[in-house]
Amino acid sequence: MARRCVVSGKGTKTGNHRSHAMNANKRKFKANLQKVRILVDGKPQKAYVSARDLKSGKVTRV
Repeated sequence: MARRCVVSGKGTKTGNHRSHAMNANKRKFKANLQKVRILVDGKPQKAYVSARDLKSGKVTRV
C-alpha cells in the first residue's frame, strides 16, 4: 500500500538538497500522514490520512 492520503491524495514529493555551492542531491518531501481508523463506506477501516485533513474535519474518526 502506497503512503498516500485517501482523502486528498497527498503523497511523497521529490526535490533537491542544495548546498552553499548550489550542489544538488536528490531528497524526498514526505507528507504528514497518520494511520487512523476512519469510516470508509460506513465501515471502520485503517487508512493513511494527512494531518491537515484530520484537523479540518474532512474525515470522521472511529
